[in-house]
Amino acid sequence: MRPGSLRQAQWHAHVNAVNAPPALRHWLTGGGSLTAKLTAHSQAFRVQCLHQETVRCLSDEAASIGLHRAGRVWEREVLLRCDNRPTVFGHTVVPMQATATDWPLFSALGERSLGTTLFGDRMVRRGALEFARLRASHPLVQRAQAALALEGARFDAKSLFFARRCLYQRHHGLLLVTEVFLPAVFELSVIPRTVATDTLINKA
Repeated sequence: MRPGSLRQAQWHAHVNAVNAPPALRHWLTGGGSLTAKLTAHSQAFRVQCLHQETVRCLSDEAASIGLHRAGRVWEREVLLRCDNRPTVFGHTVVPMQATATDWPLFSALGERSLGTTLFGDRMVRRGALEFARLRASHPLVQRAQAALALEGARFDAKSLFFARRCLYQRHHGLLLVTEVFLPAVFELSVIPRTVATDTLINKA
């Protein structure tokens, strides 16, 4: 079992509160599906599922998902990769009382995008974005570091990581998605449509 939290994040309702670099602001605040946006910035986008299991949620998540204190939840963690570069660490928690009717596809996502599922379902209601700066000691940053260790990636202990989270509701079920933006996201640029189309044709 993972500890509930090594350090709680301070979540804010406005992006200005986290003083994010200008190059990152559009990633933090942009509407619509992050999956679609990352796909537009890469020739090959994929979701790498790290795990999906029951664990104890982080203490700074409990209240958002209707728990009085940190308790057990369904957790899914992924790396979103653009041209095989890890650009976002995704962390999702769902309270144990949620049913298959609430989130019918969650248990069978595999390496499919959760974002595509959420934005393609008219029954899903999206809450307001929240923003935070995470230190390298925060559990989510440490988990991203552990996932990337075999690739030789090392985060500076003094680095700050910017994250956003959003609460979704479907029927009576709640689902909290947190996205931690990794250094490689600064290197992304929009892929011209003709290049992306040619790539798809060549792979067909």
